[in-house]
Formats: sequence, C-alpha cells, structure tokens
Amino acid sequence: QVQLVESGGGLVQAGGSLRLSCAASGRTFSSYSMGWFRQAPGKEREFVAVISWIGGRTSYADSVKGRFTISRANAKNTVYLQMNNLKPEDTAVYYCAADSSFKFSTIVGDYDYWGQGTQVTVSS
Repeated sequence: QVQLVESGGGLVQAGGSLRLSCAASGRTFSSYSMGWFRQAPGKEREFVAVISWIGGRTSYADSVKGRFTISRANAKNTVYLQMNNLKPEDTAVYYCAADSSFKFSTIVGDYDYWGQGTQVTVSS
C-alpha cells in the first residue's frame, strides 16, 4: 500500500517555474514506477512524465519535453517535477501516481495509487 501527497503547486506567471513534490509512504516506494499526470477543467487526465523505479529511465509528453524534469529520491520517498518556462496551457491539477507493475506506463489506468492533486495556475 502506498499513500501519495503532492505539494508545491501555486500561481505563477508565464515563463516562471515551479517544483512539485510527491511524498510517498510505504517501504516499497523504490519498487514503483512513478508518474505525473494533469487534468485541466473539462478535460481528461493526461500523462505528463514517468520515471522508472531506479530512476534511470524517464519519458515525457511532447507538450512538456524540454521544459519539465522528473526525478526521484528513493531515500526520501519523494518524486519531483521541476517545471520551467511555464505556459498558460500548463494550468491544471497535477497528480502523482505509483505503478507497481513495472510497465513504465503513460496510461492512467495502469497506475495503482494516486495522490489528491495540487493546483498549478499559470497566468498570461
């Protein structure tokens, strides 16, 4: 069982930066692939980034590639999402999620555990 708590969201101007954190409980955190997803009002939840269980492999949505960086600190049971050069279209609730199946997936349904989300708002 894993519990996830996101933090670090807020209001930022276009071009600014934020770093999201996701603190996980559970002794097997290092065994999970971890993903970040986002959901804007009226839209479906979409993939943002994923990092493998040992952190050596990452993948990003095309819309954030080159601007966002996912990382993890297994000793701290924490995964991060550094977001630079933010755009108004990045405005959404951001969720972290854990996948115990080693799929390294970009699909919402493949993830077993979800946090409550943190709001990111980018003003133009």
